[in-house]
Amino acid sequence: MVGEELLRVEDVWKSYGPVVALRGVNMVVRRGEVVALLGDNGAGKSTLIKIISGYLKPDRGQLIFEGKPVRFNSPLDAKRLGIEVVHQDLAVILDLPVYRNIFLTHEITKHGVLQDKIMMEESKKALSVLKIPMPEVTVKAEALSGGQRQATAVARATYFVKKLLLMDEPTAGLGVVESKRVLAIAKQYAKEHNVGVIFVTPNIFQAYDVADRIYYMEQGKIIFEKRKEETTVEELTDTITKRILSLRRRDKL
Repeated sequence: MVGEELLRVEDVWKSYGPVVALRGVNMVVRRGEVVALLGDNGAGKSTLIKIISGYLKPDRGQLIFEGKPVRFNSPLDAKRLGIEVVHQDLAVILDLPVYRNIFLTHEITKHGVLQDKIMMEESKKALSVLKIPMPEVTVKAEALSGGQRQATAVARATYFVKKLLLMDEPTAGLGVVESKRVLAIAKQYAKEHNVGVIFVTPNIFQAYDVADRIYYMEQGKIIFEKRKEETTVEELTDTITKRILSLRRRDKL
């Protein structure tokens, strides 16, 4: 059941020199809710996720988390509040084994010594939830396929998330069966763990499958918001297709 407000994004702007990536973005995520964020490449989706996860700072606007304004100086600040992220670019360290990647920034130590055996066993548990074929957790990430690297990143985020799970195109590199499993996990963590989830995807069918609410982003702005029960895949497809075609015609002028 969808609960109280967890995150509010208020009038967030972000520029890279002359390029404006975000233009006054407003968004709300509640506990136990999956919010899908749709948009074409370059719409600003990943920039928004990086701001919410502490990798970037907004130029203007603010984040309200659990009713209080927050400003992250680093991703560790977001992690301390229970926010975990699966990045579009995987964010695994190729020279580290799978279990060390899963426990990256969350290493278990005792008297300053890494507790490898514990991390290995816990990593196996984290990966078993995904039900995606993986090699031993001692294998270095450089030996993994793209899909297995993505599975490692998803396992890390879902194992450690406490309040807000950010999934930036988490099915990239995964097959159909594995993608369906990741969609199921997003819904499971929202409903069973009362976690808020932002699921970024360019795929309308995935968005409709996983989401309670859907935002559509275009050229750095939120263009519309729809509750799942208020729309259909066909309506979303028609609306978005018309907007894309209109933009392309305008760009040619």
